[in-house]
Amino acid sequence: MKVLVVGSGGREHAMVWKLAQSPRKPMLYCAPGNAGIASSATCIPIKSDDVAALKDFALQAKIDVTVIGPEAPLALGIVDEFRQARLRVFGPTRNAARVEASKIFSKDIMAQTKIRTAHAKSFEKIADALAYVERQEFPVVIKADGLAQGKGVIIATTREQARQAIVDSMGKAVFGRAGKQVLIEQFLDGEELTIMAFTDGRTVIPMPPAQDHKRVGDGDTGLNTGGMGAYCPAPLGTSQLRDQVLHEVLQPMVDAMARLGSPFQGVLYAGLMVVDGTPYVLEFNARMGDPETQVVMPLLKTDFLDVIESVVEHRLDQLPIEWHPDATVCVVMTSGGYPGPYQQGMSLSGLPPATISSDSSMVFHAGTSRKGNEIVTAGGRVLGILGRGPTLSEAQREAYRVVKTISFEGCYFRTDIAHRALKT
Repeated sequence: MKVLVVGSGGREHAMVWKLAQSPRKPMLYCAPGNAGIASSATCIPIKSDDVAALKDFALQAKIDVTVIGPEAPLALGIVDEFRQARLRVFGPTRNAARVEASKIFSKDIMAQTKIRTAHAKSFEKIADALAYVERQEFPVVIKADGLAQGKGVIIATTREQARQAIVDSMGKAVFGRAGKQVLIEQFLDGEELTIMAFTDGRTVIPMPPAQDHKRVGDGDTGLNTGGMGAYCPAPLGTSQLRDQVLHEVLQPMVDAMARLGSPFQGVLYAGLMVVDGTPYVLEFNARMGDPETQVVMPLLKTDFLDVIESVVEHRLDQLPIEWHPDATVCVVMTSGGYPGPYQQGMSLSGLPPATISSDSSMVFHAGTSRKGNEIVTAGGRVLGILGRGPTLSEAQREAYRVVKTISFEGCYFRTDIAHRALKT
């Protein structure tokens, strides 16, 4: 069986790594992939948003099923294109992917289905948005409507910051077309939690709860990033809260999309803020998170390929999905200066052999490439170091043990991933 994974980051490496463990021994391809993925899959030099070239390759190579990692090709309608070509694909259609591609659309659906979320108002005109913030209490959250590579959300603590965020987004187009419309949203003060779920458009199977660390600095300080690390399961996600999220958030959204004629197939990601024990939706994503995938995939006991096919074939209700009882911690190693300007092409040393992963650790490549005989940095987030153990503290200890063996010029990482769960 031939499987194509689309993407080039740590999330895609975790997917390929898991698929490589399938007893069905699929032939794996990844487009475009990275230096780590190349140890388990044939990397194809096609960008993840080049829908036409990806479709042509899938047809030519007779790919049996394609798994879409990042959000951009989903928003471009890659699933629709593949289906029209009678290619099987794991992911939502362009219309269904609007739950992520348009924050205004997502908010409207949540309002209609009474999914608990922060109060928000959308704006198409900059003057109206500026007038609105003059009447608000602070902090407030300014969100670009469209996809902005994780950079389109600004928490404004002052009126001046809010004005600047609106002008930057709507006037100066710092987020391009994604920021032509904005949401101005109530600020929620609580603790963040991620619950992702497999869904075939009807049945919804949640994954273990994870927590991402977005801020660049220890103690959750500094600028927001694409994610400096994650851990799973997050104790905040109690069985009671997970059940509540399934019945009050995930299933209602899947049912709403089906009623709209755009059934959601793939992975639905709920980014939550838990305020005094009550979950509010901050955002929906139309795919697996990064770095949450890196901590969830190792805990999946069921063959990932079986899960993918059951979703594509609308028979998820017939597949029992099992999880390992362990804990996982992923520490992201970044290029110096990230999330600001950073250098690339730095040689990595201390990497374990690419073909080896132990029961207690794994190195997921995110921004790497091969230069001759060397593996060099090729992005802001370079590696995700996974530690696994019977407890979170043991998983954390194992992750940092491996981190200390790897180095490259300018290397940076947080030293406190999972600190919220482990604080005394």
